[in-house]
Amino acid sequence: MYNDKFALFLDRDGTLIKDCDYLSDPDKVELLPGVKETLKQLKQKGWLFFLFTNQSGVGRGYFTMEEVNACNVRMLELLEVDENFFSRICISTGTPDDPDDYRKPSPKFILECIKDYHLNPHNCWMVGDKHSDVVAGKNAGILTISLGVQDECAEVFCKSFYDLQKYLV
Repeated sequence: MYNDKFALFLDRDGTLIKDCDYLSDPDKVELLPGVKETLKQLKQKGWLFFLFTNQSGVGRGYFTMEEVNACNVRMLELLEVDENFFSRICISTGTPDDPDDYRKPSPKFILECIKDYHLNPHNCWMVGDKHSDVVAGKNAGILTISLGVQDECAEVFCKSFYDLQKYLV
C-alpha cells in the first residue's frame, strides 16, 4: 500500500551544488541558483528528499568519506536546514571500472527507498545533471528531470532549479 507522499531523488554535484571535479573541500561547496528556495517550498508541501550521489573519488583514493560528509554538512548549512532534511542519503564510492551495487545508473537505492517509505513510483522524480542520473530514475520506473543538459531519455528538461518549480511546486 502506497502513501500519498511525493519524493525527489536528488543528485548532488551539478544538481544541488556547483560541480567541482572530485570535491573534497567544504569551503568550495556552493549552492546552485534556485536550489534553496525550491527545496524549501517543496518541503513545506510535504515532499521527501533523498540524496543520491556517486563519489568515485573515495574509491579512487583521492579523498575520504569524512571529506564527503564534511561537504554534505556544508551543503546543509548553506541550505539552512538540519541533518534530517534528507530522508536518506546514498553515497556510492564505486568507480566506473569497479562499480558497487549503488553506483548510478543502478536503481537499487531508489527501489529500496520506494519500498521502505511506501512511495508510489508515480509520485517520485529523479533530478540530475548526468545521463547516469536519468537512467537510474528510468531503471527504477520513476519520472526523470534532466537539469542543465538535455537528455532525450528524461521526461523533463530544466535549465535551472528555478524551472523545476513549474513542474513540482
